Amino acid sequence: MRIIITYGTFDLIHIGHLNLLERLANMGDKLVVGVSTDDFNLSKGKQCLYSFEERARIVGALQCVDIVIPESSWEQKEQDIQTYHADIFGMGDDWVGKFDHLAPACKIVYLPRTPTISTTELKRSLAKIDPVAIQKIKKGLDGVLDIVKALE
Repeated sequence: MRIIITYGTFDLIHIGHLNLLERLANMGDKLVVGVSTDDFNLSKGKQCLYSFEERARIVGALQCVDIVIPESSWEQKEQDIQTYHADIFGMGDDWVGKFDHLAPACKIVYLPRTPTISTTELKRSLAKIDPVAIQKIKKGLDGVLDIVKALE
C-alpha cells in the first residue's frame, strides 16, 4: 500500500486545493492530510475564517481524503511520516525546497499549483468589499424576503 501525506491550512477551500489533493491521492492508495490547528496558524501569523474543526471536517468530507490529522507544529512532519508509514510527502510548488530535509524519510514531491486561484488573492478580494455596500445588499435581500413571505 502506497501512502501519501500532505499538510495545509485549507481556509477558504477552493478548486486549487481540490486539484492538489486529488493529484496527490492518485499517486497512492491512501491520502493523509494534516490540517493546521488554530493555534499553529496563529503562531504563523495566520488568522482563519473557519475553525480547525470546521476546516478538518470539510477536508475529511472530500472523497479523495482518507485520514485527517491535526498539524500543530512544523516539527511533527517527520514523526507523522513514520506513524502513517508515508511513502510520499507532497506539497504545492510554492513550497519547493522547504521540506527537502524530509527526503531520508520518504519521497518528496512538489506539484504545480492551479494558476487561476489563490487563497491569499481570495482574502485580498474579500477585504476590498465595502461593508456599507454589503449592508445595502442585505437590506435589499431582506426586503425581497419580506415580499415573498407576504405572498405566501
